[in-house]
Amino acid sequence: MKLSVSARALAAGAVAAALLLTGGSLAGAAPAPAPSAAAAPDIPLSGVKAHLTQLQSIATANGGNRAHGRPGYKASLDYVKAKLDAAGYTTAIQQFTASGRTGYNLIADWPGGDTNQVLMAGSHLDSVSSGAGINDNGSGSAAVLETALAVSRAGYQPTKHLRFAWWGAEELGLVGSRYYVNNLSAANRAKIRGYLNFDMIGSPNPGYFVYDDDPAIEKTFKDYYAGLGVPTEIETEGDGRSDHAPFKSAGVPVGGLFTGASRTKTAAQVAKWGGTSGQAFDRCYHSSCDTTSNINDTALDRNSDAIAYAVWGLSA
Repeated sequence: MKLSVSARALAAGAVAAALLLTGGSLAGAAPAPAPSAAAAPDIPLSGVKAHLTQLQSIATANGGNRAHGRPGYKASLDYVKAKLDAAGYTTAIQQFTASGRTGYNLIADWPGGDTNQVLMAGSHLDSVSSGAGINDNGSGSAAVLETALAVSRAGYQPTKHLRFAWWGAEELGLVGSRYYVNNLSAANRAKIRGYLNFDMIGSPNPGYFVYDDDPAIEKTFKDYYAGLGVPTEIETEGDGRSDHAPFKSAGVPVGGLFTGASRTKTAAQVAKWGGTSGQAFDRCYHSSCDTTSNINDTALDRNSDAIAYAVWGLSA
């Protein structure tokens, strides 16, 4: 989060990268399959954490961070892209410039579904320069990646077209996601029926916050947490400060999850969720201690499953 300021793919054939970057339709695409009644899978925490371990290793080998314009960012993007390519996604890298350095977005489309009805899920992949950024935002990036891989493992064939994204230069002011949205035509923006954002979903002293920007998306996440018997609160700390903002400004319905950053957890919130009162949700926010030890496994596991619940439910 920025500072306050397969086989089915082979059958589908080659798809132009321009589709991914412009939000366009697949010319001559096969009719959309019948809606799947399959329930969302459990997302393995071990898989999500394995991605976090890789992101930490990448940061450690590249000056301690994965920041925009630095080698650690491109290595992170290459890692995610390789996983998606092997799983049958059609991927494309979108390039932009920010602060005199080249930045990259990674867009991954799952073959099939109605490309006039696109459901997107995304997260920012960059860290700040002061640390590895494992909660901010390795957590969201890893959980979205593992959800995308679960789509492939399940051979999921939703009614809507699924698109996943990893944004660059979020920490410089939502640069990558804004570049993507601004380079969509009005018609292609209108095809995006929802964008789900996941930024900091494994905070070590976590809260369970749900975006309230779109009623249907908000209800989806609240229903998931109600099923767990875990209370939620409306997210306010990150309003306008993460990659859902450019989509919302363009009229796309948005939603997402968050476990808290630098704000202090109250006694009332401890009564709801446990943890430590009077301490920040993430004491290592934007600092060098945001490493693999800066993750609450329960929060990361719950939120990863919530992503899958929403992706399956909103795309069926």
